[in-house]
Amino acid sequence: MDLIINWLLVIMRRSLFISFIAPALALLFAPAPAAADMLGHGGMVRSLAVSADGTRVLTGGFDYTARLWDFGDQKELAVLDAHEGPVNAVAFLPGGRRALTGGNDRVLILWNLGTGKPARRLTGHTDRIMAVAASPKGTLAASGGWDRTVRLWDISSGAEVRVIRHPTPVNALAFLPDGARLVTGGHDGIVRVWDVASGQPLGKLVGHEMGITQLAVSPDGRRVLSAGIDKTVRLWDLASGREVRMLARHENQVYGIAVSPDGKTALSAGRKGFLIQWDLERGDAIRSIHAHDRIVWAVSFTPDGRFALTASSDEAVRVWHLKSGDRIGIPAEGDSEPKPWLTSNHPGARMFRKCARCHSLSANGIRRSGPHFAGLFGRRVGGIPDYNYSQSLRDADFVWDEKTLHTLFDQGPDHMLPGTKMPLQRIPNPAELTALIDYLREITVPPRK
Repeated sequence: MDLIINWLLVIMRRSLFISFIAPALALLFAPAPAAADMLGHGGMVRSLAVSADGTRVLTGGFDYTARLWDFGDQKELAVLDAHEGPVNAVAFLPGGRRALTGGNDRVLILWNLGTGKPARRLTGHTDRIMAVAASPKGTLAASGGWDRTVRLWDISSGAEVRVIRHPTPVNALAFLPDGARLVTGGHDGIVRVWDVASGQPLGKLVGHEMGITQLAVSPDGRRVLSAGIDKTVRLWDLASGREVRMLARHENQVYGIAVSPDGKTALSAGRKGFLIQWDLERGDAIRSIHAHDRIVWAVSFTPDGRFALTASSDEAVRVWHLKSGDRIGIPAEGDSEPKPWLTSNHPGARMFRKCARCHSLSANGIRRSGPHFAGLFGRRVGGIPDYNYSQSLRDADFVWDEKTLHTLFDQGPDHMLPGTKMPLQRIPNPAELTALIDYLREITVPPRK
C-alpha cells in the first residue's frame, strides 16, 4: 500500500510540474522576442488608426488595452488600460492629442494621449461597441454597437447628443468629409447614409449578400468602400446610390479596408491573412502580400500613401512598403552581431539605435529591411547590388556623405526621396543630427591599418 501511495504522489508531483511549474519556467527562461513590428498586445489586434501627421499609431486588442506606438521605430509609447473587455475600435481626434476607443464593455472612452489617461467615459450602449469615429472638426464622436444603435456624443461636454436606431447590429461607421452625413454598415449587409443633425436616414446602398464588416470613405466624400462576410469589397457612388464595382479576389471573409489619401487605390485584408492593394478606377489588384498567417482584422494607409499597416490575430501590427511589397522592421533571428552603440558614450549612439533596427553594420551581417551600412560614406545611393531598393533610390544619383545625410534627416526621407522605403525619420534638433552623422562616420568607416 505504501508503494502505491508513493507512486501516486510521484505522478501528482509530475502532473503539477507539467501543468504549472514547467510552463512558468519555460516562460521565465524563454529568449526575448526580437524587436520588430509592433508587438505588445497579449491578444489579437482588432483595430488600428494612424495619426494625421503619420508619426503615431493607435491599436486596440483583445487584451483589454489600446496602445500608442511611434511609427518611425515601431516602439510602444503608452498602454491605454481602462476598458473591462476587448477593445474593438480606435480613432484619433483631429490634432492627434486625443483619441477614442470602444469595446465589449459597452463604454466609449475619450483619452488624453499626453497623459495616457481617460478624459471621459461615455456610457449608454447596452451591448458591445464595434465602431467609433470622430467628426472632421473633432466636435462630435460617433459609436456604433450590437445594441442596434449609433450614438452621437458632444466631445467637449461628453453629453449624448442623439441616438440613431439601427435596424441591425452595427459593425462599422464613418463620417463623410462634410461632417453632415454618416454611413453605417451592419449585419444585414446594407450600407446606410444618415443625416447627422437630425438622425434621419438619407439612403441605402444595397448589394452585399451578407453582413458588412468595415467601411471607408474616399477623401472627396463621393464614394464609399464596404467590406463583407460575402468575401467582397464594393465601391459605391454616394450621389446615385449605385455600386461602381465589386472587388472580388478574396477567398474568405474581408474584415479590413482603407482608401488611399489620394483616393486612387484601396487596401483590403481578411481571414486568410493576405493584404491586397486595388486600383479603384480599373478594379484591378495591384499587388497581393501574404501579410500574416492568421486573420487580418484592420488595415490602414499612412498619410503619404507609401506604407500600409496590418493588424492581426497573431497579436502583431506590421508595416509594409507598398511599392516594393517589403516588410519594414523584419525581426533578425539569431542576432549575435556586435552592438557597440549600446555601450558607447558618443552622443550620437542613442540616436543610432533607431537606425540599427533596419540596418546591419556588416555587409555579411544579418539581412534586415534596410541596406547595410558597411562603407556608407562615399557609397553611391542605391549602390548595393543585391538589395531590393525602391525605385526612387534606383533613380537617384548622389553619394552618401555628411551633406546628403544631413539633408535626409533634416528634410525627411519622404521629401528627399519620395517613394523610399525608409519610414518618416526627421531629426529637427541640429545638435542631435550632427551627433548622429558623426557617429555614423565613426561606426561605419573602417579604421586605417
